[in-house]
Amino acid sequence: MPRPIRALIHPSALQHNLSRVRRAAPDAQVWAVVKANAYGHGIERVFDGLRGADGFALLDLQEAQRLRQLGWRGPILLLEGVFEARDLELCSRLGLWHTIHCDEQIDMLAAHKTQLGHRVFLKMNSGMNRLGFTPQRFRSAWARLNALPQVDEISFMTHFSDADGARGIGHQVAAFDTATQDLPGERSLCNSAGVLRHASVQAALAADWVRAGIVLYGSAPDHPEHGAAHWDLQPAMTLSTRLVALQQLQAGDSVGYGSCFTADQPTTIGVAACGYADGYPRHAGTGTPVLVNGIRTRLLGRVSMDLLAVDLNPVIAAGLEVGFGSEVTLWGRAENGAVLPIDEVAAAAGTVGYELMCALAPRVPVAVAVV
Repeated sequence: MPRPIRALIHPSALQHNLSRVRRAAPDAQVWAVVKANAYGHGIERVFDGLRGADGFALLDLQEAQRLRQLGWRGPILLLEGVFEARDLELCSRLGLWHTIHCDEQIDMLAAHKTQLGHRVFLKMNSGMNRLGFTPQRFRSAWARLNALPQVDEISFMTHFSDADGARGIGHQVAAFDTATQDLPGERSLCNSAGVLRHASVQAALAADWVRAGIVLYGSAPDHPEHGAAHWDLQPAMTLSTRLVALQQLQAGDSVGYGSCFTADQPTTIGVAACGYADGYPRHAGTGTPVLVNGIRTRLLGRVSMDLLAVDLNPVIAAGLEVGFGSEVTLWGRAENGAVLPIDEVAAAAGTVGYELMCALAPRVPVAVAVV
């Protein structure tokens, strides 16, 4: 019999979160961002839940091929464009749209022999200082692209660095608007934080395309200022396991490697089949939230490779029976409907929900919930 740990993907949650994006940006077309194997959820597993999007955005050509094999005939955008000239052959064959963020990509496109014009998104570095042409060089890059017979249509893109924070997006929007003024083509500015925090009050930000990433998977893009419930998001992944042992601690007894937790009163602990080899963060410490039988409690001591310990006193105090085989929800939705947001687990571990999703280990079985 396999270990009881498993991840469950919820297509209904993906559909709900996509509809939430559409409510926030009703006039925009939506890219469903499925890079990093759909943020660890699996492209094949999320496809049915996200096929209501207008297009899919990702990084890898192999992931684009998988989408075409699943039957997707709509737009697919390579968010970082091509990495070498021969990638353009596959773009032509699969009908991929691709980002242009540097002179080298323009050079490759200029040398590419194709009968079909390419749809490209010219990217501006409006302050993120990662990819893209500076505002001062943007129009000259557009002029080069516009002169190429290999180019069918040019759209425009930038990426916000502080849509989730106090600095905001004003300085980047101003730079983008100035540099693209009077240039023909569709625009894509908003990422998840931009959609939820800014598009509802600045409708022009979401007039053409928005890029919905982490929001689709039920994580708040501006946690801890706001949680998933504030934005009406549902978890698209549940990571759960079972208790495989119970221990009775007396005051002074410690738990796990390094004796990082010492009981100050009699404590019943449960040992759950989950560890850092499953993708659960080793640096999650005592106090990290967890659900046992749907009751909120906490992690105790240090996470080991295959096991972790949880405090069962709150579960017992709630009057619930608990023992070998009891349900443990590491994040997501428990069997009784209680939800543990992945953002809260990530914050306790000093990281972000993105990393936990993407870190799910190959040894964890993954299933898709039946709606």
